Parts: sequence; C-alpha cells; structure tokens
Amino acid sequence: MMMGFAGLRIALVGPLPPPAGGMANQTRQLAELLRGEGAEVELVQTNAAYRPAWAGRVPVLRALFRLLPYLWALWRAAGRNDLLHLMANSGWSWHLFAAPALCIGRLRGRPVLVNYRGGEADGFLQRSAAVVGLSLRRASALLVPSGFLEAVFARHGFKAEVLPNIIDLARFRAGGEPPTAPHLLVARNLEPLYDNATAIRALALLRLHHPAARLTVAGSGPELTRLQELADSLGLGGAVSFAGRLEREAMAELYRDATLSLNPSLADNMPNSVLESLASGVPVVSTEVGGVPYLVQHERTALLVPPRDPQAMADAVLRLLGDTALYQGLRAAGLAEVQRYTWARVGPQLAACYRRTLLIP
Repeated sequence: MMMGFAGLRIALVGPLPPPAGGMANQTRQLAELLRGEGAEVELVQTNAAYRPAWAGRVPVLRALFRLLPYLWALWRAAGRNDLLHLMANSGWSWHLFAAPALCIGRLRGRPVLVNYRGGEADGFLQRSAAVVGLSLRRASALLVPSGFLEAVFARHGFKAEVLPNIIDLARFRAGGEPPTAPHLLVARNLEPLYDNATAIRALALLRLHHPAARLTVAGSGPELTRLQELADSLGLGGAVSFAGRLEREAMAELYRDATLSLNPSLADNMPNSVLESLASGVPVVSTEVGGVPYLVQHERTALLVPPRDPQAMADAVLRLLGDTALYQGLRAAGLAEVQRYTWARVGPQLAACYRRTLLIP
C-alpha cells in the first residue's frame, strides 16, 4: 500500500459510467484505486440520472434538474471531506460543473485540485480565458494528463502539473497472435470530432489489398446512422461492425482480438483508447493531432498520419501488415511505454500533490 492516501477524505467530482467514456472511466478507476489505498472517497457525479426522467428530454429544464442536485451534493461533500478532486473539461461542462465546485470549495474552506482534460482546451481558453481565470484562481493545483495540455495552459498564463492518465494493466493486457484476417478497431465516440468516417474510408482502401479486412467501431453517439450509411455506400455493410459503447471487460477482450487500432480524431489530448491499445499489444495508427505526439512517437510506438486523410491511414496500415519487424517492434515498444502510466508510477505523484495541498509534511 502506498504512503500518503490512508485516512484522507476525498470528494471526487466528475462523470461516471454510463456512458463509459474516457473521463468517466478515469473517474471510476481513480475512486477504486484511492479506496484501495485506504482513502475515504465520496463521489459527486456530474452526469447523474435525471429525476424525474422526463426532465432529461426538455432542453433548458434538464440543465436545471441536473445542476441543483449537483450543487447540493457538492456543498455537503465539501463540508465533510479534506479536499475536492475535480475532473474538469471544456465548454459548458466547465461553467456548469467546474466553476461551481471551485466556488463552493472556497466558501467551505476546502482546497480544490482541478484535473483538467480534453483536446479542445486551446480553443476554449482562447474564447474564455478571462472567465476561466476567475475560477482557476481558486484552485489549489491544476493537474493535466499530458505535456500538450501543460503547454496549452502555459500559453494562456496558467501553470499546470502533468499527472498522466492511469492504465489498468491487469485488465488491458496482450493476447495471443493477431487474427489471420486483419481486424481493425476504433474506440472513439461517434461524434464529428473523432472522424470515424476517415477510418471507414481507410478500410475501403485497405480491402483493395486485403479483401477480408474488417473494422469494429466501439462507441456511441449521434453519427451512428450517418456512419452506417457511409459504410453501406462503400460496399462495407458486412465488414464494419458498430459494437456500441462497451464496458471495460468487454472492451479489453475486443482489443485482444484486434490486429491494429486506429485513432482518426481531429483533436485530442491523451486518448485512453491509445493507451489501452498499447497495453493490449495492439499497434496504433493515429492522426498526428493535439497531444497524441506527446503520448506516442512516430515509428517507435505508433505510426502517425495527417488528419482527414484516409489514404495515408490505409497506407500506414498496409505498411504494418506487410512489415513483421515493424509490427512487432511497435508492439514491444508500446508494451514497454505503458509502464509509465501504471498506478505504481502515477499514484505517488498524486499522493505528493495531495500532501502539498493539505500542507502535510
């Protein structure tokens, strides 16, 4: 057991599955890890179910029905815990959930650690730096998961400390030999930002050389129908599987059945899907955007391609499928790289941050 967590009372503020997105999974995992170290953790959920359920279908009313119970839960949690650990994001999520948490922490005399994540931080800060700054001045520390976000915040005058995402190597682990027919995997939400269409178009190009190649898209979102129609229009109806959003155990099994992982996103920070792929021994072809080059290195731990370029993505996949030494080299380097993101490495850093915040020697 690590030194530094036992006996601490922590209010962990953030989303929880469902849906099982990256930040929700990180929030749930952190709560489990902290409790395993002897900390008392109270979860304050930012995406709690609407009560009554019908309120969630009314655009303006639903914000009120979620916000008021959230504020009450925050107020109570701040009164009975030593500190607030806030999982924060850009846009309205910041204004509705992060800013109130910082304000309540100040009113209740409790330190608040802001654990900010999200690949669109630069645009958000360009639009809202003054407003965000008013809130961030109340934070005891600003933690970000990558050097990319550290640099983004620095450009806007905010000092951040890098606290990487945590990967569970007991769950996400390498399987056996990859399937004979290439099986590609995308594990991103079905939203325009993640450009799943490029992965589907890349598959169509790949099948000119590997007719049995297939793609599984694991995620949910508003673009499902459009992406299904795209796959059908390219003659890929039977080659593209939309698995929906999967829980951790099912997702880990899916990685172990994959040959390669694709990350076609247009903006990114430190995608958990890339870490999970590396931990599962699945080489990655990703767009070279945002924080991705801070996470993986081209031709050492992944292959990086320009965004919105299906041909470049297909060519990178073809290169990996045709070069066993490169494939195995990326696989081995990825498995070594993810050791930096285990709880054994990240936990002591977080414990030190908690101690500084609480003035514990």
